[in-house]
Amino acid sequence: MQVGFVEYIGESHKGWEDAVKNAVDDAVKSYGNVTGVEVYNLTADVHESRIVDYKANLKIAYTPRSENGEFSLDESMERLYLA
Repeated sequence: MQVGFVEYIGESHKGWEDAVKNAVDDAVKSYGNVTGVEVYNLTADVHESRIVDYKANLKIAYTPRSENGEFSLDESMERLYLA
């Protein structure tokens, strides 16, 4: 099986878990079948001593698909470089 990887930054006003969920949801829209997630950094923006934005850096694994539904790593990697 071929697996592609892409990095995302998820953001949320609610919390880090929601930031991760937002990034995964975006990846599913772009790449289809997400198979795994590695969260490697959590940060937050603070304003007037309060957290106002939560951010999560992720590496997302997915199985690439071509337009006809077959798996194709080459086409998915092309989309990565063109994005």
